[in-house]
Amino acid sequence: MKRVNNDEFNNSYGSSHGSSRDSLRVNLVIYPHVLATGVTLPVEMLLAGEAFAKRYDKSAIKLTTQFLSESASSIKSRAGINMLADITLNNETALTLATPDIIIVPSLWRNPRPVLKNHRKLIAWLKDCWQQGSTLIGVGTGVCFLAESGLLDNHSATTHWHYVDQFKRDYPQVDIKPDFFITQSERIYCAASLNALADIIVHLIAQHYGKAAAQNVERNFSHEIRKPYEDQRFLEGAGDRHADELIAEIQFWLRTNLNTELTLTEIAKQFGMSQRSFTRRFKVATGVRATQYWQQLRIESAKELLSSSNLSIQEIADQVGYQDQGHLTRLFKKDLGLTPKAYRAMVKKKLFS
Repeated sequence: MKRVNNDEFNNSYGSSHGSSRDSLRVNLVIYPHVLATGVTLPVEMLLAGEAFAKRYDKSAIKLTTQFLSESASSIKSRAGINMLADITLNNETALTLATPDIIIVPSLWRNPRPVLKNHRKLIAWLKDCWQQGSTLIGVGTGVCFLAESGLLDNHSATTHWHYVDQFKRDYPQVDIKPDFFITQSERIYCAASLNALADIIVHLIAQHYGKAAAQNVERNFSHEIRKPYEDQRFLEGAGDRHADELIAEIQFWLRTNLNTELTLTEIAKQFGMSQRSFTRRFKVATGVRATQYWQQLRIESAKELLSSSNLSIQEIADQVGYQDQGHLTRLFKKDLGLTPKAYRAMVKKKLFS
């Protein structure tokens, strides 16, 4: 296995974090009947991301995780595991607590209404932290804590499928998206399941510790074919719901003509646009460069063909518009850290073993 030095790591994947802060503070909320996996899994994944980043960059931000409860120092989870809170709101006022960067509100195994009724101070604290800049992640029925705070009013959200109807009745001001496993509205993420939470954690690891760390964690914790985070979420104001009808038409053409030999400049000309105007309008409408969008479409299509067909690597390269198999291989290694052959071996083993 090729060893990555610090310069190569930073050049290939960018800096290990997206801010100048030297620490990442994560609070995990615990309460009676909480699902322990919703607390332990994100901690283990975040620790793995930090460890990988520090292996190549000693200045990577330090991770601090703490369990927080409203009043009790010991909380019994659904599995009967006693969990000890590092922070209790009854013992420390909100004014004395450092505002965390991320707060994870896990799911609980029962109708959430009784627990919500007994945790009004916690709900108020969540709202106060969001107003001070915290990122909030609600999981399953834990999303109800965010809805109770009013932070989700007129915003999108998702929750566990079993409680969708009750959620609609209790929070009619929330734009519930039951068909999505993940929603993102500004600094609020909602996950419908534990797997969706894992995908959000990988996404956040990429933001704070870099793409290489996120890919390493994903391979170690979820060794199977998964849709990219961006494909699973409902993002308010996302680029594929823009108002530029001509750019949307070009996007559709690109998705259905992956193997074209035309350049983006030639495609723009087909639609009556200059290359300069096309480049500018595409970035304004979608938030990404046209070349980046085009390349990612081809890579995702190649991944699908590798997992679902027996076509050769060269045949797949041809189908997604790369006559040179080596070019596809280089893009795969840059984007996924794997060759097409290695990717196929990994997903075929999982899908067909």
